[in-house]
Amino acid sequence: MLIRPLQTLLLACSLLGASAHAAYPEKPIRLIVPWAAGGSTDAIARAVAQRMSETMGQPIVVDNRSGASGRIGTEATAKSLPDGYTIGIVELPHAIAPAVFVKMPYDLLKDFSPISMLGTSPLMLFVNSSQYKNGDIKGFLKNGRSSTEPLAMAHSGNGSISHLSGELFAGATHVKINPIPYRGSAPALTDVAASQVSGHFSTLASGASLLGAGKISALMVTGSSRFAGLPDVPTASEAGIAGMQFNQWWALVAPATTPIEIVQRLNKEAMAALAHPATRERLTTLGIELKGSSPNELRTFMRSEVEHWGNVVRKAGVIPE
Repeated sequence: MLIRPLQTLLLACSLLGASAHAAYPEKPIRLIVPWAAGGSTDAIARAVAQRMSETMGQPIVVDNRSGASGRIGTEATAKSLPDGYTIGIVELPHAIAPAVFVKMPYDLLKDFSPISMLGTSPLMLFVNSSQYKNGDIKGFLKNGRSSTEPLAMAHSGNGSISHLSGELFAGATHVKINPIPYRGSAPALTDVAASQVSGHFSTLASGASLLGAGKISALMVTGSSRFAGLPDVPTASEAGIAGMQFNQWWALVAPATTPIEIVQRLNKEAMAALAHPATRERLTTLGIELKGSSPNELRTFMRSEVEHWGNVVRKAGVIPE
């Protein structure tokens, strides 16, 4: 039986489309990190990107686009072509943002194709080491309560988890604070080390180098358990600070409508990168617990986080701007 010309054309197009997807990726992939270089998000992005580059046969180039509490870089991801050549990292602050900002340039639940969860990490309260030793949260609280001036607390921008952590901390401890915005944890911690600000809530990954150099100290950790590498640092619960049992999280996403075949390929590669011993060794020493997921699991998780943190923001009395 002869195939008609139209059928021939359709068959050729179909085969061409299949081969195009099979060939992915054919050029470098851009991974947008919505914070300054040197922070925890940058660390996990570079570790995962390095391994994925090796297995996918194309460079995955990390593009740091900080500003506007992570919204600038994330908007760039959302508005990129959904062809698999631009992906991005979203995290806990992106679930907080809808309750903090009246106008958002993207919708976390509608404008992205979830790829995979990457990991979680508790936050720590970092201060200048010349004033406090690791774990001296009692001393910090005593001085904070007796101070006639609010404590200058650095954060990574309005709506960031470090910002909300400071507000929750102030409410739970009755310590008055003056929130000071920065473009990310790296510059914020630099000023903590220089005694320009009193403290900053961040992950161990962001503070590891300054902590190792003896320039900053860790006073407390969010989450349900102490970090094995810093056994003298109590949890917030152990320090009598309620409402601060939570973890930072990171996830890999692509622009909405990215072809499912590409999303599945990226999910497979991300999961393999997270399981690789070199990646695990590099990140677990920074207090990051690597966790992968299916795209659907990530979508469900992000939806629950938006709902949960919206309630937390409203209870904390944070006024949307």
